[in-house]
Amino acid sequence: MGALSKLLTAPLAPVRLVAWVAERAMDQANEEYYDPAPVYAALAELERRLRDGEIDPAAFDVQEDELLDRLDEIAQFRQSLP
Repeated sequence: MGALSKLLTAPLAPVRLVAWVAERAMDQANEEYYDPAPVYAALAELERRLRDGEIDPAAFDVQEDELLDRLDEIAQFRQSLP
C-alpha cells in the first residue's frame, strides 16, 4: 500500500514543496522583523544624535517612544511563541 499511496499522492509533491518554502520564508521574515538588535542599534544611534546636538529633545522623545513601543511589540511576540 505504501507504493500505491506514494504513486497517488505524487502529483501533490509540488504543492507540498511550495507550502514548505512559503513556511520557511515566513519563518525567516518573522525572525528578521522581530529581531530586537536593530531596534537597540537605532536607540543607540538616536542617543548619539541627541548627544551630538543633531536633534532636539522633543524629537528624541518622539522617536524614542516609537522605538520602545517596537521593543514592546517584539517582547509580546516572543512571549507568545510556544
